[in-house]
Amino acid sequence: MTEPFPTDWERALVVVAHPDDVEYGSAAAVAAWTDAGRDVRYLLATRGEAGIAGLPPGEAGPLREREQRASAAVVGVSEVEFLGFPDGRLVEGLELRRSLAAAIRRHRPELVVTMHFGETWTPPGVAPAYWNSADHRALGRSVIDAVGDAANEWIFPELAGQEPWRGVRWVAVATPVGATHAVDVTDVVDRAVASLAEHRRYLEALSDDPVEEQARRQVEMATPEVDGRRRTGFALYAG
Repeated sequence: MTEPFPTDWERALVVVAHPDDVEYGSAAAVAAWTDAGRDVRYLLATRGEAGIAGLPPGEAGPLREREQRASAAVVGVSEVEFLGFPDGRLVEGLELRRSLAAAIRRHRPELVVTMHFGETWTPPGVAPAYWNSADHRALGRSVIDAVGDAANEWIFPELAGQEPWRGVRWVAVATPVGATHAVDVTDVVDRAVASLAEHRRYLEALSDDPVEEQARRQVEMATPEVDGRRRTGFALYAG
């Protein structure tokens, strides 16, 4: 049984690896938050330039960036930042942590949201298991560490020009298993579907099914219905 998601915050930074990562897991919650007047911003480690078969990275990167900005706008997010790390080659380590910590200091969120970084997407005991992306695993773990780095003036002294930010109260991990808290998204599911559908070129490369059908399936999986209400689940940690 999950608990209601905290409401004692005003600004969130959603940190993911690729364009479309927010839309596959958290966009419905983002829509609910922005509807409530909260300031939500997106930070993406890569531009997703290696994500479309047959489309060279030089063309795919700008396209996917445009699709992400359009997708964010559907759920009320206007600030979208790309760090420019190479798609498919994220490495958990100091370089990524430093960039994430610097971004957390710039945006000064009270809530940091990131993506599932477990080894698989599959609940324990279910076979066959689906292996999680290397980028997802590296990004999620680095985000957790970067929250602490952003608060400590001594870990990355080269960031001395940025004031440490100790204001993160919560870190929420969008996860298919082990959620502790949930956001009621019943009234915003259609907007979450429309948000994912903005990644049109990407989805067209994944399947011959109509884009809107693909988007609806994915969002409904990410917002299971309980007692007639749809909810998005997160594993919540203290910042």
